[in-house]
Amino acid sequence: MMCPQCSKNASRVIDSRPSDDGRVIRRRRVCENCGYRFTTFERIEQTPILVIKKNGNREEFNREKVLRGVVRAAEKRPVTLESMNQVANRVEAQVRAQGESEINSRQIGEYVMQELIKLDDIAYIRFASVYRQFKDINGLMKEVQGLMENEKKTDSDSQIKDD
Repeated sequence: MMCPQCSKNASRVIDSRPSDDGRVIRRRRVCENCGYRFTTFERIEQTPILVIKKNGNREEFNREKVLRGVVRAAEKRPVTLESMNQVANRVEAQVRAQGESEINSRQIGEYVMQELIKLDDIAYIRFASVYRQFKDINGLMKEVQGLMENEKKTDSDSQIKDD
């Protein structure tokens, strides 16, 4: 593995452990040349899935783009990086479970929103405001009202179970 510090191809593994529920191997390495320590991740190479964008262009599905969107939506919220990674993992699993070689970007956005609504209301609203491209405050208010109605329903369902 090439060292990111000195670019020499002489590093050795000093620690390995599973990550992301066993789907990834995290390896700590040290450069034999300069002593720099760095981390690498080993994943199973999977068949590429093409994402059909709004403008009709196609690009390869990228889990990291999903994660960046989730991180941006959850910025300054009490959401751990681990839970954001889990959202990205679940979205990727849903995309791959489709069993298709192409998927519409809108569908990926819906998967992200389904996960974010369970994680953090504000992160969900932030993502929805960009994803759904609200034209005015009324669109945003409808989304917030829908979220509030959902919470009321969930609260009354849990009270019924408690009784």
